[in-house]
Amino acid sequence: MALKRPKSLLRRPKNTKTVNQIPGTMTYVGTKDSGETKLDVIDYNLEQYERFTSTSTEDAFKFVDEERITWFNIDGLSNVREIEKLGEYYELHPLVMEDIVNTGQRPKVEEYEDYLFIVAKMLYYKNGNIENEHISMIVGKNYLLTFQESDGDVFDPVRERLETGKGRIRGRSADYLMFALLDSIIDNYFLVIDDISDRIEEMEASLFINKPNDNVTQEIQELKQTILRIRRSVFPLREVVSRLEKMDTRLIENSTINYIRDLHDHIIQISEHIDIYREMIWGLMDLYMTTISNKMNEVMKVLTIMASIFIPLTFIAGIYGMNFEYIPELQWKYSYFVLWGVMIIIFLLMLYYFKRKKWL
Repeated sequence: MALKRPKSLLRRPKNTKTVNQIPGTMTYVGTKDSGETKLDVIDYNLEQYERFTSTSTEDAFKFVDEERITWFNIDGLSNVREIEKLGEYYELHPLVMEDIVNTGQRPKVEEYEDYLFIVAKMLYYKNGNIENEHISMIVGKNYLLTFQESDGDVFDPVRERLETGKGRIRGRSADYLMFALLDSIIDNYFLVIDDISDRIEEMEASLFINKPNDNVTQEIQELKQTILRIRRSVFPLREVVSRLEKMDTRLIENSTINYIRDLHDHIIQISEHIDIYREMIWGLMDLYMTTISNKMNEVMKVLTIMASIFIPLTFIAGIYGMNFEYIPELQWKYSYFVLWGVMIIIFLLMLYYFKRKKWL
């Protein structure tokens, strides 16, 4: 069974654009050129909810309100100037602005005086393919900024809860919204690794039951590269969640720490699954080579048995095929039929012997 998967799955961006640049210089490192920056603003508290979209980041400045929590979601990192406006308004550090548009940055968390800066990798399905998207979060006292490479994310359940008022999210501060978004990212990791598990099981079944196809080594190699890149996205996030759990900051309330601790348990579980699947994928190649070797051994066994059967028959034929004049049996009337009988008996006896030894 051939498993057709895209070769460009989870391809890493090149970081050559940032080589030898001045620290703090904003240069977009990525391949998703959206053309324009889209702003999605959700402003809410326990009683009120408002949402609007725009293509100008300046429209977000009027939503600074101590009595409400505001979530600014920015889609599109290629338009650096629009993102720069937000950075200047919220007085973000130049190194933070640089990391927002550097999609090659590993997941991390940094604490500043008035905000937290978090980098994560968002994995989700889009058009049947796994997308690996860089996402940055700025968590302030009453606001949250999220920066994404392009349209499409895993936050729709959070948006629905905000709109309908379900759960406790509307009555909590921005740190709980941060937890909810990280929770959505980590929950989708489960979906991705479940797909990896299904693909491993399909390939194992194909190797055991069906005849392996010629592309199986390439499929195993692509699967290996995929799990390694997923691991590269997930494992640093475990450190991020661990630091958030232990961080002593006024931006994270004590009541939110318990939820972050549960988040840490989930990311540990995902990490363990990834390690297991990684070992299983490494074992697939050994399984494939073993299957090929077993099939080759079966072929060699049949050829060896056939050769063993015909060796004595060839010996007899060789003896009586010699051109000597005085071979006693040559003058016998029934020599030809006796010779055939002897050869058939030897053939049957050897078949019986091989059957009894369970070689056939």
